Amino acid sequence: MIGCAKLEGEVRSVRTAYPGMVPRELMCETMTTILAGDIGGTKCNLALFLKEGNHLRLAFQKRLATRDYTGFQDLLEHFLRQHSESEGSAVRPTVEAAAFGVAGVLAQGRLHSENLPWVLDIVELKRGLNLKEVILLNDLTATALSIDRLPPKDFVLLNQGNPEHHTTRGVVAAGTGLGEAMLFWDGNQYRVAPSEAGQGDFAPRNEREIGLLRHLQSRLDHVSWEEVISGRGFRRIHEFLDPSVRHLSFESSEGDSAGEITQKGLEKTCPICLETLAMWTEIYGAAAGNFALQSLALGGIYIAGGIAVRILPKLQAGSFFQSFCGKGKLAPLLARIPISVLINEDAPVWGVAYQALLSNDFRY
Repeated sequence: MIGCAKLEGEVRSVRTAYPGMVPRELMCETMTTILAGDIGGTKCNLALFLKEGNHLRLAFQKRLATRDYTGFQDLLEHFLRQHSESEGSAVRPTVEAAAFGVAGVLAQGRLHSENLPWVLDIVELKRGLNLKEVILLNDLTATALSIDRLPPKDFVLLNQGNPEHHTTRGVVAAGTGLGEAMLFWDGNQYRVAPSEAGQGDFAPRNEREIGLLRHLQSRLDHVSWEEVISGRGFRRIHEFLDPSVRHLSFESSEGDSAGEITQKGLEKTCPICLETLAMWTEIYGAAAGNFALQSLALGGIYIAGGIAVRILPKLQAGSFFQSFCGKGKLAPLLARIPISVLINEDAPVWGVAYQALLSNDFRY
């Protein structure tokens, strides 16, 4: 049997010869394994990382449909079984640390979220993973923490701007909901402050958007930004523009209307979808511009979430930036703010994984 000291030397030799590759037989049992995940209302993106000094290496990753499971513990067990099967082992991997990004509110050890089909219980989670502590972060906090860890290829620039050093940054992400977070400089490093700005009142800018607000007020108790700038917002705008035009995805509660509308809009095969995509993008730009002003994010705005990746050509077309800057006398200030689209959809997973790595006591 190879001792750990000798084994680590051989692992280093293999990494030198073949960067990023470590044979399974050279894995030392003492290598720290971190379980990380981005827990969303539609899917859960889970991953296992191996600690390599101050850095992490992805060892295993799966995306699982959230609503296919009776609870988070059930979902985790399935994920860990899949890892064991991929390794040809019947033994579940030992996890030394765990961290998750989740959209919701933590109260009395339980995570409550409108978008999740079950409640996440911290005590049960610790017991199931045999850990003293588990890190739980707001999903946008997780994304924000990843920004300085990701390579330049994971970002697409919408506006180069003129960033001010060590000033506030903002992260805005539309997906199942609308999340926003700030990064502020504390004198030594950036720290993240979560926000629930997406739950603020939707503020229309013109007659057509006023009409949309009235349309939604007749159907919803509260019309927040999230009710418009999220996946469900596409169908709402589509039905506002022309309720007589319907698509196959509208016929089922499980249908992906956002996917169908954005695809048809990008392909220009449906005039109402094209108009819907244009209106949604303009409102998204306005919301991002509002957040940039509210947080004075002179260090940059980062647009994250799966929708941004899907409609990237539309975001690059110019209407998003025009709406972003459309704030009267403060338009020149907003034009100086760099805007980037984060195209790595695994960003929240990397963010929470590094938070677990850097945490000494793994608090949530």
